[in-house]
Amino acid sequence: VQLVESGGGLVEPGGSLRLSCAASGFTFSRYGMSWYRQAPGKERELVAFISSAISITNYADSVKGRFTISRDNAKNTVYLEMNSLKFEDTAVYYCKVQVLGYWGQGTQVTVSS
Repeated sequence: VQLVESGGGLVEPGGSLRLSCAASGFTFSRYGMSWYRQAPGKERELVAFISSAISITNYADSVKGRFTISRDNAKNTVYLEMNSLKFEDTAVYYCKVQVLGYWGQGTQVTVSS
């Protein structure tokens, strides 16, 4: 199993980024996928989840209305569209395959002026 995140970077407050997580080594369409983040000195927290079959989504309260998780089963990729970014969104963002429990290596998102 391999999960490779990309799309992180430095962005000003109010800006946008789209993260991607390319998956391989398992039948992607059969598993729910999640995005987590970990800020310095804090525990890793769940940001968003998308189910396997009919793409039911769920979000942390802190990102509702600003972030959108989606998936493309043909490309074995899950995305996290992040809008109206805030300083407190600064973290390393990880994708995870549910049930199997594998993690990607993470991608840094820094919101700074």
